[in-house]
Amino acid sequence: MTQNDPPDDPAHAYDRRSILTGAGSIVIGGVIGSSGVATATPSREPGPKNDELLLGISPSAADVAGEARAAVPGSADVVHANESIHYAVVSFPSDAPARAREDVIDAVTSSPAVEYAEPNVTVASLLEPNDPYYGFQHAPQQIGCETAWETTRGSEDVVIAVVDQGIQYDHPALEAAVDDRIGTDFLDADDDPYPASGANHGTHVGGIAVGGSDDGTGHAGISDCSLLSVRALDENGVGSLSDIADAIQWAADAGADIVNLSLGVDGSYDTLTAACEYAADHGVLLVGAAGNDGSDRVYSPAAEDSVIAVSAVDSDDSLASFSNTGSAIELAAPGSRLVSSVTGDEYARMSGTSMAAPVVAGVAGLVLSAYPDLSRTELREHLRVTAADLGLRDTQQGYGRVDAATAVETDPFSDGSDPDEDDPGECGDETITASASGSLDGSGWWGESDRYSYSLNATDPCSVTITLEGPDDTDFDLYVTTDGSKPTRWDHDASSTNAGTNESITVSLEGDEKIRLQIHATSGSGEYTLRLEERGR
Repeated sequence: MTQNDPPDDPAHAYDRRSILTGAGSIVIGGVIGSSGVATATPSREPGPKNDELLLGISPSAADVAGEARAAVPGSADVVHANESIHYAVVSFPSDAPARAREDVIDAVTSSPAVEYAEPNVTVASLLEPNDPYYGFQHAPQQIGCETAWETTRGSEDVVIAVVDQGIQYDHPALEAAVDDRIGTDFLDADDDPYPASGANHGTHVGGIAVGGSDDGTGHAGISDCSLLSVRALDENGVGSLSDIADAIQWAADAGADIVNLSLGVDGSYDTLTAACEYAADHGVLLVGAAGNDGSDRVYSPAAEDSVIAVSAVDSDDSLASFSNTGSAIELAAPGSRLVSSVTGDEYARMSGTSMAAPVVAGVAGLVLSAYPDLSRTELREHLRVTAADLGLRDTQQGYGRVDAATAVETDPFSDGSDPDEDDPGECGDETITASASGSLDGSGWWGESDRYSYSLNATDPCSVTITLEGPDDTDFDLYVTTDGSKPTRWDHDASSTNAGTNESITVSLEGDEKIRLQIHATSGSGEYTLRLEERGR
């Protein structure tokens, strides 16, 4: 009797229009309890929220909802607040004219307690053991899992959370990885993250990262770590920005070690940045899908500094035709026609950076199982230095294709260092760079400003140097804070305000800083380039 090749899932075939196949449109209008974990509000309907605005509230505010209400005029309501990542959701009446909405934005952004205002945009999903389907798989073999599994198949003490459509947690390939704490559901406002009928994306993603290898059933996932399901996307594969942010925060508070984000949205959003930084500050390794439209840009949240952005390669280690690329790419992983679990106790093939991201999450789980003392930054750096160079451009592969065998077999402490060893002193050779570009107009009575945030990535941060370059006929200034507060021209920790637009700031680091930047156009207009170099000890 021969085992049939699992079918391609037509309902979740690769679609260039979406970044993550199967992301649901959900909004978690939750309240924050004493634990800080967000919970869903039953009265709020899931789906895109085009009539809502997200307000970032100062971290110094004691009452996020109260500050938001004080800033909002009577034509809008505060319908949700997250006290942990400091934002509130404002809802407009469905018949509110455009001018009324503009008045609300003008009013709230003039409040000193409001750091930003942005739309509640829609986020979309981005798509030799004895297991019967193992012979049809290529990802575990391609990245050296068989060698890694000789050391560890993954520890149940390591928790991988999947923010997605929900996972069929009673699937034969997955049920052993799920304990009494299954996860949570921000769509139905309960603790049962079971997916809707036919919503296969989350179950497929979860089965790639975690799935019983060598258990005689189905396929082999990358690891046998514990699985936590956070349902924040509906059967249509879309969800609201506020839901995704709350889901990330919930996973961090629930004790996840690794969070997989096979979803994305074009653009940068402060609420998403805050959620990812919150998780990173709680020691969580975040892994995100780069996007599936083949463009030279990485979607958020993968583009966040605190997230590992993953591109997809084919079974021959060539770049997948659909994979997005860009300077934010950190690692590559197999993402074409991967076999994994789907709803109905079945198996299917799917393609996308959605599939590549959980490969990296699974390998991270194996490494953390073998070396449980690794910190988030140490784990991230270890995945980088053990990656296999495929000969692709840096914008296509980052540090290389994730390599489970090398990552598990290479002792990160082989130099005799202790993971918690404090080694102050001069900066060493470890260097991490980041860059951004934009344009500003300083010709008006009040010049424009851009703001950025940066999460430290060095194993033992030592210093960071920020440089700004722009046109000769402009005067752009640079302001920096290191405590996570919003920098302004009047409130900052460091500044560079030379005549012209060539500015530079170097800050010494202890390791707990949260870098935020402001570029302000004093005069002139044009494009600028911002570069950042972080050095470790």
